[in-house]
Amino acid sequence: MQVFDRIISDRGSRYAVSGGAVASRAEVAALLAELRGVKRFAKATHHSWAVVLDGAAVKDDDGESGAGQLIAQMLERAGLEGHVVVVTRWYGGKHLGGDRFRHVAEAVRHYLRETGLG
Repeated sequence: MQVFDRIISDRGSRYAVSGGAVASRAEVAALLAELRGVKRFAKATHHSWAVVLDGAAVKDDDGESGAGQLIAQMLERAGLEGHVVVVTRWYGGKHLGGDRFRHVAEAVRHYLRETGLG
């Protein structure tokens, strides 16, 4: 699993992005458990994620409505299958409105760029 922490900060909210190769939902669950096992990440407000497995997107918003779908769309456009991407947010106390989608997209772009997958 690769983790890029503290990549975006806006009005108190902070974002990280992480991910890794997976072949099944069980492997996604294991990766999420590993991430949540890190004390700092266990305290995060949201862990939105998506993966394309066998040609179908699997996603979870984790309370960040629409974030999983956005991640899935970006992975599909990149042609990336079998690789889960997780965008983590620590809520800073102020609503970000539509800016939160911009931050999720930027986090995914950061991950794809830094890992050479995009």
